[in-house]
Amino acid sequence: MPQLNTSTWFITIMSMILTLYIIFQLKISKHYYYYNPEPSTTKSQKHTTPWETKWTKIYLPLSLPLH
Repeated sequence: MPQLNTSTWFITIMSMILTLYIIFQLKISKHYYYYNPEPSTTKSQKHTTPWETKWTKIYLPLSLPLH
């Protein structure tokens, strides 16, 4: 039964780790990060609806008087 040759495993694993490190560094370096993040102020708009100016009352079926 032939034996498994493991003499090149160290170099293969080390080169894989180095390659992954370089790839991740390149991917991370392409991102732009804000130095001082601040919340942006947004202006809220007032939406006018027809029912805001009128007085309305909703009658629930359970609140009606009994006949």
